[in-house]
Amino acid sequence: MGSAVETLCGQAYGANKFDMLGIYMQRSTVLLMATGIPLAVLYAFSRPILILLGESPEIASAAAIFVYGLIPQIFAYAANFPIQKFMQAQSIMAPSAYISTATLAVHLILSYLVVYKFGLGLLGASLMLSISWWIIVIGQFIYIVTSSRCRLTWTGFSIQAFSGLPEFFKLSLASAIMLCLETWYFQILVLIAGLLKDPEMALASLSVCMTISGWVFMISVGFNAAASVRVSNELGAGNPKSAAFSVVVVTVLSFILAAIISIVILFFRDYISYIYTGGDDVAAAVSKLTPLLALTLILNGIQPVLSGVAVGCGWQAFVAYVNVGCYYVVGIPLGCLLGFYFDLGAAVRHPRMVLDNLPHPDQSCISLFFTYNSG
Repeated sequence: MGSAVETLCGQAYGANKFDMLGIYMQRSTVLLMATGIPLAVLYAFSRPILILLGESPEIASAAAIFVYGLIPQIFAYAANFPIQKFMQAQSIMAPSAYISTATLAVHLILSYLVVYKFGLGLLGASLMLSISWWIIVIGQFIYIVTSSRCRLTWTGFSIQAFSGLPEFFKLSLASAIMLCLETWYFQILVLIAGLLKDPEMALASLSVCMTISGWVFMISVGFNAAASVRVSNELGAGNPKSAAFSVVVVTVLSFILAAIISIVILFFRDYISYIYTGGDDVAAAVSKLTPLLALTLILNGIQPVLSGVAVGCGWQAFVAYVNVGCYYVVGIPLGCLLGFYFDLGAAVRHPRMVLDNLPHPDQSCISLFFTYNSG
């Protein structure tokens, strides 16, 4: 839901409406904090919910203990995301990176002490996660309040943060749907893989491929942020053609990098799984999947950039419709057909993702067309 502030802050900064950035950040924080309340209630009742879903009481109890410590983290997320997007809209990236790096070092040390020296176990580990996120939030907010780079965009707390919430919620909800549909899809993949023949091997090879894909995806997420900031800034400044040029540049750069990584993975296809597991059978299965994984990585190198463009333009609802069509109308049914009827097994995962990403070049063309013709 927080990507709404990414759209509005970026466009406001480009339009030189600097005072609105702080208001949008506060408005998003209010909305996300309110959304965190029902989530916190859900976390509080995690044990009976897990038992209702069929988990054993022992596993449900252990999971619930960990989840209880994550409740403060919900509200840290609610504060952190608007702050980060507020800073990114102004191209202020380094402070967040430095604060996160320092917090990581503190987190590792304190987690070790809390879990192993003080014996707090799962609850201690999750509480340290929550505390670490609050350290990041406080550190970034102190930077905003004290830095001269934010003197025009942060003018203090304002009552305007509580106005216009329905419209803000509408855009935020579209953002949530856009991201949730994509995240839930990958969880469904894991469930389907567990129903295939030889589910242990399917899940093992799937896990290795998804981990590799996840690492590469993080690189593309960086391009996603760059595309969103640049496009929203240029559109806010009334420069649609500059925004379109930015789309082309970022997309090409992300594509080239993804292609290089895919070639490297293909070259080491017989050995790459040994980073995660020593099983020869898993290595052979991953090696067979690697060509499809490489193609998926290339397409996934483009998709996050296009999502960033959509966020910068405020097209979250459009992307939500695209995700429904790609992932749930085409991807999952076709994947089940290939996996169960044609008996392609775990290999179905990558053709399905390839097919899911095929509409994204069309999305690129649509993004370029609308960006050139907006305003």
